[in-house]
Amino acid sequence: MKVTIASLLLSMLILTSVYSFAALPAAINGKALPTLAPLIQKVSPAVVDISVSGSNTNDLLDFIQPTPSPTFSGLGSGVIIDADNGYIVTNYHVIENADKIMITLISGHQYMARVIGQDPKSDIALLQIKSRQPLTAIKFANSDKLQVGDFTIAIGNPFGLGQTVTSGIVSALGRSGLNLENLENYIQTDAAINSGNSGGALLNLKGELIGINTALLGPNGGNIGIAFAIPANMVKNLSMQLLEYGEIRRGILGIKGGEITPELAKNLAIDVTQGAFIYQVSANSAADKAGLKAGDVITAIDGTKIKSFAALRAKIGTLSAGKTVYLELVRGNKAKTVEVILGGSKPQKQELTQAYTQIPIAFEGVVLKNSEKDQAVPGLNIIKVEKNSMANQLGLKAGDIIISVNRTHIRNKKQLFSLLNDTQETLALNIMRNNRPIYIILN
Repeated sequence: MKVTIASLLLSMLILTSVYSFAALPAAINGKALPTLAPLIQKVSPAVVDISVSGSNTNDLLDFIQPTPSPTFSGLGSGVIIDADNGYIVTNYHVIENADKIMITLISGHQYMARVIGQDPKSDIALLQIKSRQPLTAIKFANSDKLQVGDFTIAIGNPFGLGQTVTSGIVSALGRSGLNLENLENYIQTDAAINSGNSGGALLNLKGELIGINTALLGPNGGNIGIAFAIPANMVKNLSMQLLEYGEIRRGILGIKGGEITPELAKNLAIDVTQGAFIYQVSANSAADKAGLKAGDVITAIDGTKIKSFAALRAKIGTLSAGKTVYLELVRGNKAKTVEVILGGSKPQKQELTQAYTQIPIAFEGVVLKNSEKDQAVPGLNIIKVEKNSMANQLGLKAGDIIISVNRTHIRNKKQLFSLLNDTQETLALNIMRNNRPIYIILN
C-alpha cells in the first residue's frame, strides 16, 4: 500500500511539473520573459578554454642519472581583457610550470599563448595570443560596488566539457583564510563552479567582469554551492603591472596587524568593530613616515571601506610602490585621514603581514623584572625569553617592556599573572620595543 501511494504521489508530481512547464507562456502582457541569452551571446566569445602541458624536471636527479621527465597536462579557462592586443587573464595555478599553453576560442580556433607575467601570490597570470580573427573582450566592472545578493553569471570550461554558463548570486564578500600565503579578498558565489572553471569569468547582469573564478569548496573539485573569485579591481590593477613590468612591484606599508574583533574593541575602549588593527609599525617604513601608530584601526583606503586585515593586505598588495593612498583610521576614538606614499623596491617582498596569536600566553621560560622607580618607560621588563618557550612563539622578546594589558597598567609580575589568571577574554598587551609601541594579542 505504501509503495502504491508513493508511486501515485510521484506520478502526480511529474504530471504537475509537466503541466506547469507546458502552461508557461512565452510572454506576459505581450512582453517576452526575461532571458540571459542575448547577454551570453555577447560575452561568451571573450571566455576561452585553456589546455596546458609540461614536464616535471629535477635537475639534481638528471645530473646523477638522466631519466625521462614525467609529463603533466591540465585544463582551465581564461578571459580576454584586451581584444586589440590579445591579452588574456587567467589563474596562475592554471598555467603553473606549463611548457605549452593552448588557447581555444569559442569559434574553435586555437592559438599558442605566451606568458606576459605571472604572480603566484595573487594567483593571477597574463597571457597573449596573436589572433588572425577579431577578438571580443570583456569590460571590467567596479568590484568595490558589489553587494551581497547581486546576481552573478559564471562562464568557464568545467571538466573540459567546453564552455558552460551557470548563474547565482554574490553570497559573501571579503572572504579569506583559504591560503594564508596568498593575498585573499575573495567574492563568494553560489554559481556552479567546478574543476576547469579556474580562470573563467564571473559577470554581473551587464556582462561586465566582476571577478576571475579561482577556487571552490567541494569534494574532488565538485560544486557544493561555495566558490570564490578574485575581485575585478584586484585583477585589473595586477594585470596592468604585469603588462608594464612583467612582474608585480608591490607597494609596502610596513605594518603587522590583525582583525579588530568586538571583544578586542571593548577591551581597548575602541568604538569600532570592523577594520584592520595595527599591532606594530616597522621603523622607517611608509606607515612610520606617515605617522601610523600601533593601536590604530584602519577603516578605509581611498574611500573604500576595510572590514578586515586580510582585506587591507589584499588591497595594498595590488598597488605599486610609490603610489599615494589615503587611509582613514581611528585612533583613540578620533577619526583621522592619513596620506601614505607606499614604499617598495625591485625586487621586494610584501611586508604587510598578519600577526597570528592563537593560543594563550605562558610565561614559563621567561625572566621578568619589575619596574624600577627611575625607569624611563614604566612597565614590566622582559629580561630573557627561552628559545622554545610559548612566549617566544607569540613574539615576546628580551628587552620588551610590558606597559599595559587591556588598558590596565602593569608594573610587576603579580599584576600580570593576576590579570591573566582572572580572565579568559582576548588580551591586548601594549609593549614598548626599541622605544616603539607594539601590540601582541593573546586569545
